[in-house]
Amino acid sequence: MSLTLYFIRHGESVSNVGGMTMEHGSIPLSDKGKHQAQVVAETLSVVPSQVLVSGLIRSKQTAQPFCDKHQVNYQINPLLNEVHAISHELIDGMTGEQRSPIAQAYWMEGDVNKRTGEHADTFNEFRGRVDGFIGAMVDLPDNTVIFGHGIWFGLLMWRLMGFEAHDRQGMLGFRRFQGGLPLLNGMAYVLQSVDSGQWNIKVHQGLLQRLKELEL
Repeated sequence: MSLTLYFIRHGESVSNVGGMTMEHGSIPLSDKGKHQAQVVAETLSVVPSQVLVSGLIRSKQTAQPFCDKHQVNYQINPLLNEVHAISHELIDGMTGEQRSPIAQAYWMEGDVNKRTGEHADTFNEFRGRVDGFIGAMVDLPDNTVIFGHGIWFGLLMWRLMGFEAHDRQGMLGFRRFQGGLPLLNGMAYVLQSVDSGQWNIKVHQGLLQRLKELEL
């Protein structure tokens, strides 16, 4: 039986544009991100069977205009939560430019069990969330719409292609892949099951075009 899911990355957040460090789950959309959320609601024509979001506010804010349009409530799924690589108290008061070398050092080290601060994830914990979601994908209703995060979706794709991410080599390989994955804020991918555990993934071209127009 065919199954189609839609994944939308959240709109631009204040962190995406280098804003001061905030608690991981409380980073809101920028004004541009709110506009992108409206564009998603206007452009994505699917009638959702359900809408899933992460527990992070930027995911919820992106989903809300779409939910309002279809008069549905979103459901929070903690497995969708983005990786929290560096606990916010360790980078308090820093701008994006100041945070960047710390984040780069974390990824270059490739320690899948390292916890950088009290509230941070290990990479293996993050991978476990993504793998947990993958295990439940075939049981989702057709036309489920998911609002989530860029690194999370990159790891979803990496794992669906059959690549491992349990050790340093896998983590470093994933990071190289994720760094080159086209995933603008507000961008959508369509996932279609073709067999048990097998998925076709393609970009939603109509929404991509609308987002590109915002940049002109």
